[in-house]
Amino acid sequence: MKAQDLNYSIYIALTLLFLTGCTSVTVDQIKHHATNLKEGESIVVIGRRSGSNYETEPELVSCIGTKLSQGETGLNVIDEKTFVDRLYPWFEARTAPTQVQGLQRLLSYDQISQVFDEFNVHYIVWVDGNTEKTRASGSISCGISAGGAACFGFGSWDNEAEYEASIWDYQSQKLIGKVSSIADGTSYMPAVVVPIPLIAQVQTKACQGMAQQLKQFLQSK
Repeated sequence: MKAQDLNYSIYIALTLLFLTGCTSVTVDQIKHHATNLKEGESIVVIGRRSGSNYETEPELVSCIGTKLSQGETGLNVIDEKTFVDRLYPWFEARTAPTQVQGLQRLLSYDQISQVFDEFNVHYIVWVDGNTEKTRASGSISCGISAGGAACFGFGSWDNEAEYEASIWDYQSQKLIGKVSSIADGTSYMPAVVVPIPLIAQVQTKACQGMAQQLKQFLQSK
């Protein structure tokens, strides 16, 4: 067997080995009050922000909203940007309520409560958290020779996606429960001539787990 063929065979073997699932997801919920989402009513999913230093990833918030609206049992989800822009500046990072009491104060303004009524909002889902790298190991080196460019080595890293959604009832102005989603995964980068990353989709799995649990939470009585 030629060296090039051997390298290719090793590469394929590593790829098949590490393409298997490397992500685990844990989803939990606490429900304080019964839900009563009626036909025609809407929910809005918003990411927590704190100035320019902290922001729950918009793509994660968008993913949850999309998943909630899909399927025969899909919910009527108001787009986050549409909602925040319509209520500017009350739901910007520095002014958005962080507790239910803050929402109560905002709703004392007629122009704000009118927008909620216009969207027919029943529940507000606040998503807080982020995805971060927790460990990295290994190394990959690349070089150029007479035969061309090539990379050799192996690297891996762990990611953790941890999110918590607080569900507020606009009508009763109460915190009715929380849903949490934690996804852990390991990504790999084998390099035999050409490096190809095998990425653990931790954020996607966290989104799917949270959206599924939120849908059950909001639709169960």
